[in-house]
Amino acid sequence: MEMIMEKEYGYLVMVVVVYCCLNMWMGYQVVKARKKYKVNFPNLYALESENKNAKIFNCVQRGHQNSLEMMPVFFILIVLGGMGHPCVSAALGLFYTVTRYFYFTGYSTGDPQNRLTIGKYGFLALFGLMICSISFGIKLLRS
Repeated sequence: MEMIMEKEYGYLVMVVVVYCCLNMWMGYQVVKARKKYKVNFPNLYALESENKNAKIFNCVQRGHQNSLEMMPVFFILIVLGGMGHPCVSAALGLFYTVTRYFYFTGYSTGDPQNRLTIGKYGFLALFGLMICSISFGIKLLRS
């Protein structure tokens, strides 16, 4: 079988796996928060009128939920951008993954503003991945 991708594309694969591990860890944190703050399924969020810990639980839940909402954008941009620029895309993807960790842990404090301390820089990585994807698209059109 002939390889059609640069071997450096393997870095992208590893970054995606690391992000998946981070996502599973965040999910586990939500499960722990459900038990700790007594928020049972199928409730996605806690109601402040029924649970004095609703805000902190909801912050943990939102930190994970937002990461799930952004995951398709991240995955498609890293896959496409990496086809043209594997090393740059892998570095941007790793940077994005680190910022998502801080976004989640900051949000999980119960103060939503804490998600932005380092977490806000993740959009720079997404923007960089978008540029890599556009560059790859242009390269395809010119070939």
